[in-house]
Amino acid sequence: QVQLVESGGGLVQPGGSLRLSCAASGSIFSIYAMGWYRQAPGKQRELVATITSGGNTTYADSVKGRFTISRDNAKNTVYLQMNSLKPEDTAVYYCNAASVRLRTTIRVRDYWGQGTQVTVSS
Repeated sequence: QVQLVESGGGLVQPGGSLRLSCAASGSIFSIYAMGWYRQAPGKQRELVATITSGGNTTYADSVKGRFTISRDNAKNTVYLQMNSLKPEDTAVYYCNAASVRLRTTIRVRDYWGQGTQVTVSS
């Protein structure tokens, strides 16, 4: 099995910064992509940013220029640096590991973290 452990959420004022981390653990052979999604109250979960093992990134238009995703493949860890935070960034942020292959099988599957709350408010 694979566990994703997120950290770094919290309360921040508008214009502030936070850094989220997500570490994947388990008998992992490879992870194709890791990323962050978020879900605000009453809304659907949406993509924030993803990064492949090769370093290709994708961002939601709403966070381009403010958020930066990075990844340490050796540690199976993904980071999300969030700057210039706005109240509309308030949500539960979920870590995702896509197309994870374990050492014991050739099959792949996706995994999700439990989520970390980010609140942007004065």
